[in-house]
Amino acid sequence: MSRTTDILLTALAPAVWGSTYLVTTEALPAGYPVTMAALRALPAGLLLLAFTRCMPPRAWLGRTFLLGSLNFALFWVLLFVAAYRLPGGVAATLGALQAMMVILMARGWLGTPIRAGAIAAAAAGALGVALLLIGRDAALDSVGVAAGLGGAASMAAGTVLSRRWQPPVSALSFTAWQLTAGGLILLPFALILEPALPPLTTMNLAGLVWLGLIGAAASYALWFRGVARIEPGAVSMLGMMSPLTAVLLGWVVLGQSLSPLQGLGAAVVLGSVWMGQRANRPSAGIRPITKVVPTA
Repeated sequence: MSRTTDILLTALAPAVWGSTYLVTTEALPAGYPVTMAALRALPAGLLLLAFTRCMPPRAWLGRTFLLGSLNFALFWVLLFVAAYRLPGGVAATLGALQAMMVILMARGWLGTPIRAGAIAAAAAGALGVALLLIGRDAALDSVGVAAGLGGAASMAAGTVLSRRWQPPVSALSFTAWQLTAGGLILLPFALILEPALPPLTTMNLAGLVWLGLIGAAASYALWFRGVARIEPGAVSMLGMMSPLTAVLLGWVVLGQSLSPLQGLGAAVVLGSVWMGQRANRPSAGIRPITKVVPTA
């Protein structure tokens, strides 16, 4: 399969994640962030485990729970904290710094060279997200900023380590392991920190099904498949499609306005994603990782 096809398939994941804000605000009960995160991860993970019938070997349990924490449990909780304490545009802009973090982490953990074009693309992408989302009334909160940066770092580390630790199983099984681990980590915190859920409506259940099956199981399987086949810096730039999709859905579905400045930001984001794919293209003779037999 060509690199272009791999990129397009991987880009579907953050495009789907862009629907999370719309579904969360319009279809889910408010005030249960950890519970909603657990219900998004654990049922989807268990369903995928039943489908793939592939359990992680004992040697992979530590890595699985670490990745499940970085990519899901810790990331989603910090994301909710940032969203509650910061304007959405500020939180999304901090999240967009993930691409820069991936480039630096990939250098240390994978030996990937740092290219000037990749740095420029990541910086341009963050600027584009800022133009797209930050309003004049944007305010900063120290806890919110720390959560936003922590969430970006958590997902960045999870992306790079998912590339480094490739088990000899399918992307669907790898996703099942991590989703289940992340959900198991979140479950006790949800039970302790939040009150019991009210009776769920049909709309609530539909929102959870979308976020679990499509927004978690299917999209993350595509994401981890891309992580294994595409350069980490290129994969991380595709994450810029998430805030862009969120804005477009707000415009189309909710009738929200789209200013000329936001239009410019959208163009900058798309340009940075394209530039990031070119700048992170591997040197001749280097092939993407597909399967690596784990070592102790």
